[in-house]
Amino acid sequence: MRKDQENIYRQIQDAINNLPDNFSILEEQIDVELQLQYFNFSKELKNEFSKEYILERKDDLLDENIPTEEKKNLLVLLASVNEVEAYRAVERFAKNPIPELKEWSILALQESRMLLQSTLLDEQQVFISTGLGGQGQKLRYFVVLRSKNLQVEFTKVQKQLIESELIFIIKRYDGVFEEIEFEEGFAKALFLMPLKSDMQEMFRSFIDECNQYGDFMDEDVILTNVRKLESSEIRDFLDNGLIDIEGKDDDE
Repeated sequence: MRKDQENIYRQIQDAINNLPDNFSILEEQIDVELQLQYFNFSKELKNEFSKEYILERKDDLLDENIPTEEKKNLLVLLASVNEVEAYRAVERFAKNPIPELKEWSILALQESRMLLQSTLLDEQQVFISTGLGGQGQKLRYFVVLRSKNLQVEFTKVQKQLIESELIFIIKRYDGVFEEIEFEEGFAKALFLMPLKSDMQEMFRSFIDECNQYGDFMDEDVILTNVRKLESSEIRDFLDNGLIDIEGKDDDE
């Protein structure tokens, strides 16, 4: 890792370590662009209407005659109202949403829940959301593990070693291994890890252990919690050093 990358990593790690213990993680995997759209929309709308007006319209969420776009607006508005009846209205809709608003309703429900908790507990709640979601107080990550020879597939023994060592190190750091796939020159895996974990140290230990058996693993990894990368994107990055993690030019 270059010195500038090391400094950025440490700054991010310091910010994470300073988070309070009462944070919540969005568990569902929701496109980051949609999340940004929701929160920008929320910022624009929440002061436009009175609490009374919003609550009077809460039953419109379940009215089949109300257009989808109006329900989309109403979900955001209800999520901004610090009342149990507003939360219950969003909750009812989120249990059986129309397909177009499924992810939107999840975001609204999370915002509404956080608002109520902040009031009831009389303390600010921290909400953490990523494209890959999480579970409990763990975030989901996607990692690409590189071979030193990108034109050669890992051997059967190397694959077994990588998988077993990855499962072991993730468990040692109180994480949860989910899946791994192997392709020519690299492996890609999905796992859950506590928010405040030192993953730089974790992967350094993992690669050092694997390289005791043939020095075949590259020290650099690609790690993201935004989305799973397609094999073609990974190949482009490994060949050219170019990648669009946010996926702004594709369906993501």
